[in-house]
Amino acid sequence: MTDYDFDVLVIGAGPGGYVAAIRAAQLGLKTACAESRETLGGTCLNVGCIPSKAMLHASEFYSQAASGALAKMGVKTQGLSLDLDAMHDQRRDAVKQLTGGIEFLFKKNKVTWLKGQASFTGADTVTVAGQSYRAKNIVIATGSSVTPLPGVTVDQKVVVDSTGALELPAVPGHLVVIGGGVIGLELGSVWGRLGAKVTAIEFLDQILPGFDGEVRKEANKIFKKQGFTFKLSSKVTGVEVKDGKAIVTVEPAAGGAAETIEADTVLVSIGRRPNTDGLALAAAGLATNARGQIEIDHHFRTAVPGIWAIGDVVPGPMLAHKAEDEGVAVAENIAGHTGIVNHAVIPNVVYTWPEIAGVGLTEEAAKERGAVKVGKFPMLANSRAKTNHEPDGFVKVIADAQTDRVVGVWMIASVAGSMIAQAAQAMEFGATSEDIAYTCHAHPTHAEAFKEAAMAVAGKPIHI
Repeated sequence: MTDYDFDVLVIGAGPGGYVAAIRAAQLGLKTACAESRETLGGTCLNVGCIPSKAMLHASEFYSQAASGALAKMGVKTQGLSLDLDAMHDQRRDAVKQLTGGIEFLFKKNKVTWLKGQASFTGADTVTVAGQSYRAKNIVIATGSSVTPLPGVTVDQKVVVDSTGALELPAVPGHLVVIGGGVIGLELGSVWGRLGAKVTAIEFLDQILPGFDGEVRKEANKIFKKQGFTFKLSSKVTGVEVKDGKAIVTVEPAAGGAAETIEADTVLVSIGRRPNTDGLALAAAGLATNARGQIEIDHHFRTAVPGIWAIGDVVPGPMLAHKAEDEGVAVAENIAGHTGIVNHAVIPNVVYTWPEIAGVGLTEEAAKERGAVKVGKFPMLANSRAKTNHEPDGFVKVIADAQTDRVVGVWMIASVAGSMIAQAAQAMEFGATSEDIAYTCHAHPTHAEAFKEAAMAVAGKPIHI
């Protein structure tokens, strides 16, 4: 029986799903993409990465003016005020333009948008908005959603998740962030820059789980200078909303006496979980693992022939760019080409000020595998950072002690998110620290710190 409606049907139009659909169509496959949102782009574009960066960018301008940083460079402002409605409007406009751009790309590439939530009725059949569709290949790209905190109700008014934190109608006097990870620190930075007191509560003994140890400690110091208060090795056991305020109960993670903190707004940001509810996976013969993820092989195939999965719904880091690369790769595999993603070289960025970025192994993880050589260079000694009044941070290069091959790069710098791309590309090509050290970098640029850190692996940096 070959009466398929589509060669490829992608479930979900987030960074992984819409990219998979476009690439499949480019490869000549009749393609559809099922999406229940009114706009394309998934969490990242609608209520995640993109709008949060719009708020981070705008709030940084305000902070530089309000703190006097601009005045020190001769840019004096008078009558400074915050128009939060306008700040929200520019965020919404950026999202509108980008979601509309994806819709245009769907039309350009002849991708059919099936509007509604898809659920399986068989291994090659799904229903969307009451209509049944049969596809030769089905790609699950449903992404992830906020992990709830047991016993805490998110009302999107006083107690919010990351989506609600983007829509606050006023700057809270005191914002309590539950979780010291990337999303909490970014959104905490937005509102902290605009005037909120920010307290972050983290269960572990340091912020930014999974990042290099030195980076985590240095980031902690920098955020404290910016006004963050951290309660580490602590757990939230309850949040009570009363008279428009929240009373947060906090205990030591290891057990002990509880304390309460009053907040105007509480942001629950303890992680994300795969979206599989409503998919009726059992009807397709699929099940999830203990973490709620769909297991796949190296080619993104699930246990059921013809069903593939990518992005946040499968094991691995929950990052938009990882999902995008997997979207291209899975489409190429379906089309009979060779689609590969090197999961050992996936950069991670925190878009705070300064930015924090890393790719590859942390120093701790690298040492578990064998002897390493480490080079570091402070941004304080970088000429461009100096002229830009951006002294915080450093670049760290971790190389195998025997081969000199770079196995990890970590950095804190104002433009670390862009700088990390060079490190990822170097690692993709198997570069040694010597390769990087002998590559001419333009002067004066922040990226020279990467060159100097690579030189420091051999103990020979120039400017320190």
